[in-house]
Amino acid sequence: MEGNSTLFDLFRKNAELVSAKVKKIRTLSEAMDYGWSFVNNDSCKEKIIAVPEFSASELDELQRKAPDIKVVQKELSRYNKGISAAITYAEFGIAETGTLVINSKDMDKRLATMIPDVHIAILPESKIVKTSEDLIPQINNILSESSGYLAFVTGASRTADIERVLVVGVHGPLELHILIMEGA
Repeated sequence: MEGNSTLFDLFRKNAELVSAKVKKIRTLSEAMDYGWSFVNNDSCKEKIIAVPEFSASELDELQRKAPDIKVVQKELSRYNKGISAAITYAEFGIAETGTLVINSKDMDKRLATMIPDVHIAILPESKIVKTSEDLIPQINNILSESSGYLAFVTGASRTADIERVLVVGVHGPLELHILIMEGA
């Protein structure tokens, strides 16, 4: 089996080929700063960031860092097209395609990966595998739950018409940023 740094390099290369931005971080606080930077700029109309999975203490820390930004966790459907950025956790990364695997059984998490302009996913470096086949036992386990729902995300949302005119962001975020948590 390849080492994590090799898997990280392959994951990064393939994720960047589909327009994702990949960066290593050491702490959740760095992820919060990263997300806050997208919402706290002049071009951002709505100063709203979604963090559906944050604990109460993580939520408090983010709100202290960004007092002028609205932080939402629940009922994200009320903010359709009004969320500037969202931070979620990814369960796995597939190096051969640069794909994130996200357990999205919670509706708010699912919406956080689809409706903001910028989706920021936190992925533990130890959860990067080489191929999708390496995840078969974990995928079967997640899907065996009564409300199992997995999303495979490869790059930002994009589509093309019959004339091959590419449009980004029609079915989801304009940008995908993947923060790889070192040592996790």
